[in-house]
Amino acid sequence: MTQRLHLVFGGELVDTQRTEFADTAQIDVVGIFPDYKSAYEAWKDAAHRTVDEAQTRYFIAHLHRLRDEETPASPTEELG
Repeated sequence: MTQRLHLVFGGELVDTQRTEFADTAQIDVVGIFPDYKSAYEAWKDAAHRTVDEAQTRYFIAHLHRLRDEETPASPTEELG
């Protein structure tokens, strides 16, 4: 069975109409989750925790979409 990992992260944005972070060193990485449901719950908790911070936004990244398992790995990926 293929894992469908999701990353939840967020922080203060320069402008709420864009997705540019004010300070990338301050990005809050909530965690990596094994399914969308648990990632969504973590996203919701983080978003509610920062509801009074108007410039702060949280996102869910679908990590499983970043890599096509059918594509051959590069030599550096084979090191592990």
